[in-house]
Order: sequence, then C-alpha cells, then structure tokens
Amino acid sequence: MDAHAWDERYAAAAQVWSTTPNQFVEAALRDLPPGDALDLAAGEGRNAIWLAARGWRVTAADFSAVAVDRGRRLAGDLAIEWRVGDVLVADLPAVDLVVVAYLHLAADERTAVVRRAWSVLRPSGTFFLVAHDLTNLTEGTGGPQDASVLSTAGDVVGDLADEPGVEVVRAERVARLVTADDAHGGEEQHTAWDHVVHLRRS
Repeated sequence: MDAHAWDERYAAAAQVWSTTPNQFVEAALRDLPPGDALDLAAGEGRNAIWLAARGWRVTAADFSAVAVDRGRRLAGDLAIEWRVGDVLVADLPAVDLVVVAYLHLAADERTAVVRRAWSVLRPSGTFFLVAHDLTNLTEGTGGPQDASVLSTAGDVVGDLADEPGVEVVRAERVARLVTADDAHGGEEQHTAWDHVVHLRRS
C-alpha cells in the first residue's frame, strides 16, 4: 500500500486507530526516563503523543500526510516534531528510543528499516517493535493477510545478527484480545497474535 492509499484510508474515517498507546508500548516503556524518541510509521501519533505527554522529545514520522496532520492536531503543543516521509529513505535523528508499531513490509524492507532505526540509537538506547506475527495469519484475527509482509520476533532479532552491542530484553510472540461484534448484536473476543522485540544498545 502506498502513501496515497494510506491518505485515502485516513481521510475516510474520523479516527482510524485508538487514541491511547499500544498496550505493549505502554507496559514496556512507561518507566523509562524521558529523552529523545523516534516513532517510525507513527500513523495518527497515539504512541508519540503518549511519549511526549510523559516528557519525551519525540520525532514522529509517517508517509501519510493526512495521518501526520491529524496527529499534529491531536497533539496540540506537546513536544513532537511531525515529519512526512518514507521510513526507508527519510533522514532520522539520533535518539534514545525508537518505537516501531505495526509497520509491515517485505522482508528486505523490514530489515532495512530495523537496521536504519538501530543505527540512530544512542548507547544505552532502547529499540521497541511490535507487529502482527506471522502465525496470526492462520491462528489469530485481523492484521495483514499477506505472509510476505509478516514476520516473527526471531526474524527481527535476526535483522541485527551482525550488529555489536545488541541486548535482547524480550523477543517473543504475545496474545492481544480483540473485541468484535457477534452475529446476535453482542460482542465477542478473539485472539490476535503479535510479536514484541525489546532491545537495548550497549
């Protein structure tokens, strides 16, 4: 899906994603002392806004101008620099934290983004990625239905296999409950399978 298609998707709804941070981002990063953060593929900025509200100086980048404009409005005067750009080629600032949430790319592009993100991380910095897991295609619900843009935690860690100073805090598949309408006008819960990769740079 290209930037124009994402612009159309964001323009078609008042809010595409939740305004609250991703549950795994919040749980893992809430106790980190604030510094400079980079939110790649930030969408409407839910994670960037949460980080900025906790004192982080955030750069939020996405290739949808519609999403970036919406995030800017939602953020008000919080300390966020909003950028429209392709994460594969855009200039990235040096930071203490990189967050990548639900960015699904072909394997070679994913590797490039992970390595680019790692390259701008300062010593003792944190890399945090959450994405739909490959197994969600057959065992879970929602998310991309294309195996070529899905991966596992092991794939992401493997993207940095030749990099020195990679400390793995957590790299595993995780379950996320999704609520949906059922056929009788009520609601039912389904399991979506994600993976979390939490790394530190020594």
